[in-house]
Amino acid sequence: MKTPQAVKLALSVIAIAVAGFFLVRFFLSQRQPDEKAYFYDVSEAKLFVASRQAVPPIRGIDNAEEDGFRAVVISTNGNPADKRSLKIAYLEKYSPELKRQIEAMQGTNAPPLDQRIDRVEAQSFTFVRRLNEMQWHPVNSPEAEKIMGEWLVADTIGQTPVVCVP
Repeated sequence: MKTPQAVKLALSVIAIAVAGFFLVRFFLSQRQPDEKAYFYDVSEAKLFVASRQAVPPIRGIDNAEEDGFRAVVISTNGNPADKRSLKIAYLEKYSPELKRQIEAMQGTNAPPLDQRIDRVEAQSFTFVRRLNEMQWHPVNSPEAEKIMGEWLVADTIGQTPVVCVP
């Protein structure tokens, strides 16, 4: 093989290797990280972190009881880095029927279309409550709308709360 052809071949191999490296890097960067969410264990009265994919209620931190509910955590001063400003705005859970369906759809055995709870119906199967209350309200009820929106009020100096993630 002549020297110019060997140089061209070597450069081609290097170019393909570099392109392959960047292609692999691109596809790896497209994978969704296992995002986390706040949950609240009601029996322990403690906030904890779990996968955002977890469908509440989930197992809490103290035992096998499913008493962990998704917690919408806010920073009252708009600064999530200020841990003293964090507060639970409300808790969220799903009915057993909707929880089963969501978990099945996350796996490989989704229920047939005619047996699925659709998005509109799902609002009647999704519940919220304030931290210090016991009664759950369907998200399509007036009380739930009030609960989910009451934290959006700016403080006395005009700082608006923001939702925080772990």
